[in-house]
Amino acid sequence: MCGRYALALRPAQVRQYLQDSHMPSQGTIPDDDDVRHTYNFAPGYYGLVYRADVPDRGAPSQEQRDEATQSNDAETTQTTETVDGTQETDVGSTQGSQSAAPAQYKIQAMKWGLVPFWTKRNPDYGSLMRTINCRDDSLMQNGGMWNTMKHKKRCVVVAQGFYEWLKKNGGKEKVPHFVKRKDGQMMCFAGLWDCCKYEGEMSCFRSGRACADTANADSEERLYTYTIITTQSNQQLGFLHDRMPVILNNGSSDMFKWLGASNSEWTPELQSLLKPYTGELDCYPVSKEVGKVGNNSPKFVVPIDSAENKQNIANFFGNSQKKPTASNESPPMSQETKIYEQTQAAGVKRDHDEVDDSNGEKEIEAPDKASKLAMESSAPSASSTKAASSASPGRPSPSSSNTTRSATSNPPLSKPKESPSKAAAGSKKITNFFGS
Repeated sequence: MCGRYALALRPAQVRQYLQDSHMPSQGTIPDDDDVRHTYNFAPGYYGLVYRADVPDRGAPSQEQRDEATQSNDAETTQTTETVDGTQETDVGSTQGSQSAAPAQYKIQAMKWGLVPFWTKRNPDYGSLMRTINCRDDSLMQNGGMWNTMKHKKRCVVVAQGFYEWLKKNGGKEKVPHFVKRKDGQMMCFAGLWDCCKYEGEMSCFRSGRACADTANADSEERLYTYTIITTQSNQQLGFLHDRMPVILNNGSSDMFKWLGASNSEWTPELQSLLKPYTGELDCYPVSKEVGKVGNNSPKFVVPIDSAENKQNIANFFGNSQKKPTASNESPPMSQETKIYEQTQAAGVKRDHDEVDDSNGEKEIEAPDKASKLAMESSAPSASSTKAASSASPGRPSPSSSNTTRSATSNPPLSKPKESPSKAAAGSKKITNFFGS
């Protein structure tokens, strides 16, 4: 099952990534407001789909292609009469019409959770959740819900990676894991798409917000939706879940076979493309905050035990043991954080324009020479302080006045020790007094 993935890139960035992977796209790309770019992409959001540029009914069937070829042959075949009265048929343009035109591809915004073309009413969220994934074994048999889509409407769903939850303690604890390609390339999931038009109301879900237009029931606006195909999990992810999304190699021949711009026939070759991914993947536990729909943060794709993750308890104790250095260099950012800052650089309002790095502490400036002289002149001198203290020799100090004695238990107060010079002076005064 694939119930949550990451797509924090803007459409222009996704287009550049795909072009670098030999996946060209023609026409205009969706606006930034038409899709949800988030690290916590949930069902019901509008995402980016790469598909063949075919009509809404899908790729043409073999009969439709034969009819189109015959029509082109009739239009391009010309009969002319020569000078001697004979007739000649120009078939040069006929041969040119039979040559297949190069396939065209486009990037389109669609809602996650396939709604079949025969649907007339807006389905509830529970019904939508049942069509976010399509099992590969359900496409082996003819008929069924996916029959039309697998023949004519195949696509690729673009993502940066997907989430899966590891169940522990009998399912009481669920630990989210993030899975991405080891080479850092975009993930291309095999998918199916469809479009429908509701009767009586027109609904849209742009950026997760629902709106209704009952007054415009005759509008030509259509709802485009998609599903992600899942298969058996590979050996690397078997511990995490028994199923995983079908991942196609970017720009490969298998991918363009799957897209089938001119092929509407379901073949065993197409079925064989739906297999576990054999390339190298990165899989690691991430923050449990990703479990709540609506949360969004670049740390959702950062490993819990990464040096960049502040929630890692080992980093907390490791940083406390580090000696302070004079350098102010910050730790290197991960590729996901750099991408997030690039995507948020345009049109993002900062909550605080200025940040005070002093944490409320201001450095006290040293007083200049003039201030120092003024402070010295206003401060009392040592001699004046001594004179003030000798002016009232009999006045008890606050500490002595607060001292109490008990007649039974309190020990006698010890007399303060006097210096030899002061003791001699006192004795001399007493002798002179009695001698006089």
